[in-house]
Amino acid sequence: MNREELLASMEARHAVRRYLDRVVPDSVRGELDRAIQECNEQSGLSMLARYDEPECFNSLMSHYGKFRNVRNYLAVIGKTGGDQDIVGGYYGQKIVLLAQHLGLNSCWVGLSYKKRAVKAELDENEELLLVVAFGYGESTGRPHNPKPTDKMGVVLGDGPTPDWFHQGLKAAALAPSALNQQKFYFELDGNTVYAKTKRGSFVQVDLGIAKYHFEVGAGDADWNWG
Repeated sequence: MNREELLASMEARHAVRRYLDRVVPDSVRGELDRAIQECNEQSGLSMLARYDEPECFNSLMSHYGKFRNVRNYLAVIGKTGGDQDIVGGYYGQKIVLLAQHLGLNSCWVGLSYKKRAVKAELDENEELLLVVAFGYGESTGRPHNPKPTDKMGVVLGDGPTPDWFHQGLKAAALAPSALNQQKFYFELDGNTVYAKTKRGSFVQVDLGIAKYHFEVGAGDADWNWG
C-alpha cells in the first residue's frame, strides 16, 4: 500500500462490532497472512489470523461489548515485558489498515472476548496482548470525534509548526484508542519527535497505533523519533 492508500484507509476505518455471515475469501486471507508473516519477521511478534473461529467472541463479555457474529480475529502476541505493547499496536495497525483496504471492517478489542478460546499456542515467554475482530461488517461503523491537533502535539521552542508535523498529527487523530480517549501526544524538538502518553488501560498499545499513523502522515520529511 502506498501513502495515499494508507491515508484513505485511516479515513475510512471505524470500529465495527457486528458482522455479516460472509466468509473471507482465500485471496484476501492470503494477502493478510503474508503481511502478518512479514510484520512478525520485522517486529519479533507472533501475530496470527484465525478465520471461521466464533468461540473467541462467544461470551457474556462479548455480548456486553455489543459484538455479534465475530468469526475472524487477529491475535496480537508478543514477548513478555519490554515495549511489546507499543510494538503490537504499531504492527497490528498495519494489518488493520490492510484489512480495510481489502474491504474488511475491524475493531481492536482489549477485554470483550474469551481469552482462553483464542486459538494460539504461546511460548512461555509470550503473552496475548489483545485481539482485533475483523470481517464484513453490518455497517462501516461511525467516526469518532478526535481531539484537535493543537491538543495532540506541540512544537518546543519558538519555531513555526512544520507542515509535516501537522500532517502527522492529523493522521494520528484518526488512530483508534481505548474508549476513544486518545491519551497520546507528540512533542517536536528540532527535527526529533517524542511520542508520549498518560496512564490508563491499553495506552501503550494505543501509542503504538498512533505512532504508525503519525509516520504515515508525516511522510518522508527530515525527522526522527526520540
